[in-house]
Amino acid sequence: MSRMSFYLKERLLDIEHRYSIEAHESKILPPREKKIITWLISMTFWLVITGNIHWQNLLLGSMVSIVVSLFLYENLTDDIRFKGNTGARLLSLFFIEIPQYLFIMVFQLLESNVKVAKHAILMDINPGIVKVRSNLRSDTGTTILANSITLTPGTLTLDVDQKLDRTYFYVHWIDVTTLNMEKAGDEIKGDVERWLEKIFW
Repeated sequence: MSRMSFYLKERLLDIEHRYSIEAHESKILPPREKKIITWLISMTFWLVITGNIHWQNLLLGSMVSIVVSLFLYENLTDDIRFKGNTGARLLSLFFIEIPQYLFIMVFQLLESNVKVAKHAILMDINPGIVKVRSNLRSDTGTTILANSITLTPGTLTLDVDQKLDRTYFYVHWIDVTTLNMEKAGDEIKGDVERWLEKIFW
């Protein structure tokens, strides 16, 4: 390899690296939003676990949630996609995006249960491992998608392979109808990935 080719390759890799960092930074929430979201998540978790809405419990839960949000906000919210105004983002996240994701998951679970029951009764399975592509890049987003695929009867995520531009899942599928990556992805992921992309980068 000539010096010029080596130099050009090095420059391209450097530009690619800088672009990926800038793209990542532009999608990260500001610290104030991260702390607010972490506080809300912690407070909701506190109320669900304690099951008590007396003012003493609310006060104690608020103080504990404030401590958690001050020290652990990076761990809980680093992968959430940034979308401008804090108030609108929080309302959208808690009242539109998360409920829609849960609704879609419930629908896919019911649909998959029916399909698996049909395959079990008729014994017409065609198992295999397929490669599925995803646009999600964050650890939290890919983890939730992988678990969503695994929770859906008939599919099991075996491995996740993160490349520079995309993420690939290797999925065991009870009834392989196609080996085409796009079509298999549409059947396996359904609408789950589309809604996760609204929450995570």
